[in-house]
Amino acid sequence: MPIDVGPVYEGERIRGNQMYVELGGPKIEKKFELVRVSKNVTDGKVTINGPDLKDMEKGSTHPIGIFVEVFGKILEEDLEAVFERRIHEFCNFINGVMHLNQRYTNWMRVSIQAFEKGLNSFQMIGTILIRLFKAELPIIEKAQVTFYTDTKSIEKPHKMAMEVYNARDERARGLHDEDVDMFYGCVLCQSFAPTHACCITPDRTSLCGSINWFDARAAAKVDPKGPIFEVVPGECYDVFAGHYQGINDMMKKRSLGEIEKVYLFSGMEFPHTSCGCFEAIDFYIPELGGHGIIDRSHDGPAINGLPFSAMANQTGGGKQMPGFNGISIQYIASPKYQQYDGGIKNIVWMGKALKDRVAEFLPADLVDKIATEEDVNDINALQAWLEEKKHPIIETDAYKIAVGGGEEEEEEYETAGAMVPMGTQTFTVGGAGGLGGFKVILKNCKIHAESVIIKKLDGKRKK
Repeated sequence: MPIDVGPVYEGERIRGNQMYVELGGPKIEKKFELVRVSKNVTDGKVTINGPDLKDMEKGSTHPIGIFVEVFGKILEEDLEAVFERRIHEFCNFINGVMHLNQRYTNWMRVSIQAFEKGLNSFQMIGTILIRLFKAELPIIEKAQVTFYTDTKSIEKPHKMAMEVYNARDERARGLHDEDVDMFYGCVLCQSFAPTHACCITPDRTSLCGSINWFDARAAAKVDPKGPIFEVVPGECYDVFAGHYQGINDMMKKRSLGEIEKVYLFSGMEFPHTSCGCFEAIDFYIPELGGHGIIDRSHDGPAINGLPFSAMANQTGGGKQMPGFNGISIQYIASPKYQQYDGGIKNIVWMGKALKDRVAEFLPADLVDKIATEEDVNDINALQAWLEEKKHPIIETDAYKIAVGGGEEEEEEYETAGAMVPMGTQTFTVGGAGGLGGFKVILKNCKIHAESVIIKKLDGKRKK
């Protein structure tokens, strides 16, 4: 091979000005990656349907479908999703290739440098994938790979892939946390988010949406020392929050002490960490005391004025970020969805395409009360919509506090040694020469600071 291959290249970023070609991603409607267990496998075979890398124009964007078929005497269908997630890992082993996300949101870039070195064909990428699958997972005896790189050839296999994904998800919906005595963890994304580990339970699918509880169980059984492993739940401190001693211990160990506590079913109190491959983001709307959900394919800003990309930068990286929580779309269908924060009835806005997709799993009396970008376009309009539709959130204390209070009365206080109260915070930003300016009011805020610097100022200042 003209380029190096190995785990040392995981986490490599390829910016827009460094890429030779882009495959899939947010600009492309149809893309996928799928693994199936099959008896009809020609070992080492790589097929390309559509233009090859060397036929693509520099700087161009193309569809990408990666269909891997594997054979082994002891392979089971339950392992397909587990093998599928390894495509992400193995593609990132290739120097000059960046791979993000999974399933139907996969996104790849090949660098100019790698192309100039000779990585100019999917034949090479397919061969590398086959070799890595067999080397890293010895239970795979044969493998073949098919690439789809144009809109016509990807049509039929994309439809087939979506049917497979839906069947897997449907199977997982009938099982709940109380039905099992083992949870699972996954660290496949730690090359991009060093302090992140996915907690996988029947009621909380991996953030990427590609590993449910059945998939994780199969993976841990086949490769106990691999990136997907057993987590004994241990003592349950709060079943409603999803607070388990075993989850805490796992997170503390895998984050090297950075994360000590996680509530599985909250996006506001000790939320689950987020990687970068999450399918959607649950975000807090402080003006209304409710939440919205935006998915990766949403075109344009959410109701808070931010597009998915901007919120993803805030959410990912393995941080615990109250108010921004990476989630899988399958998790929205869980009866325990963010129940510690108020659950699905706290959702006041969704992207239209996402809402249509999950509508059948939402409470029937709530579907028409959740707004989309087609219904409202700002927070004020959303408030009027919620009250007109009699959304259940308008009866909650959080909503009444968020929309009912006016500006708090100002008072004098000594700057030096003053305590900063929680709740609504107000401060003034002066204009040029100390004239004019504007006042910023943060309602119902919670502020976290890694350090506090106190400087003595003269006189008294306004709160």
